[in-house]
Amino acid sequence: MHHLWWVDGEYVHCSSGAADFTPRNRRDDQFYRIVDVRRPSRPVEVGRWWLPGTREGDAEPPLPRHPTFDTGYRAHNTNVYPQRPDRAYLGYLDGGAIVLDISDKTHPKMVSRWDYHPPFPGFCHTVVPLFERGLLVVSDEATKDAGKDWPKLVWIVDAHTDGKLVPVSTCPLPPVKLFAKRGGRFGAHNLHENDPGMWSSERFVVGTFFNGGVRAFDLADPFHPREAAWFVPPAPRKSPTKAIQINDVMIDERGITYAVDRMIGGLYVLEIKL
Repeated sequence: MHHLWWVDGEYVHCSSGAADFTPRNRRDDQFYRIVDVRRPSRPVEVGRWWLPGTREGDAEPPLPRHPTFDTGYRAHNTNVYPQRPDRAYLGYLDGGAIVLDISDKTHPKMVSRWDYHPPFPGFCHTVVPLFERGLLVVSDEATKDAGKDWPKLVWIVDAHTDGKLVPVSTCPLPPVKLFAKRGGRFGAHNLHENDPGMWSSERFVVGTFFNGGVRAFDLADPFHPREAAWFVPPAPRKSPTKAIQINDVMIDERGITYAVDRMIGGLYVLEIKL
């Protein structure tokens, strides 16, 4: 189990392996699963989906491996929102950004895929829909120190039409040369995911960038995002990377922002005025 999403009190949407799933490549060992937890003492899997070609026995041929950074074809974040309970939004690492039709939970079907690895260096992490605007916010994850897998970005993708995901911009970041040598990782990772019940915005995106800290972007013009705020604390004492490594971020219903360091820096509680 890597990631789970549970917001309706009934179904858990998760990325996980399973004893009865044998991947063709060991890096492809997690896929999307739907688990009915309406009877908490007896959870039952009701549906699953994997990228065709990744499981032993698939009729589809094996998928090509990323020539530089093979991080695998695996489900990562698996988000489902009350605005569209018939859709699941998956970051699928080297498989890119995927949208599934889950109106029949027993048989999820792919309706859209944005496959951009290669030429980009892989690891699609999170897909957050902006429903009122027909957009997706897609984040990569930087997994190498010193910017060795740069660029790892936050993308804005047009999603007005199923089956036609079109990238229209990326969120601006400071030059990699300024941060790559600071220590640890630099590049995109998690996003505040507009979790139901939490602060939610169709205009502002807040994400984490390891030694680049927490950064917020204004999408008033989705073709030209602009940086609206940032917070980069000093390196925590005794950090093995000698730099901050902000890993995750969440904003509660009051607008208070919580960010955590990946190493030993602990929790940062922030107020961001946007």
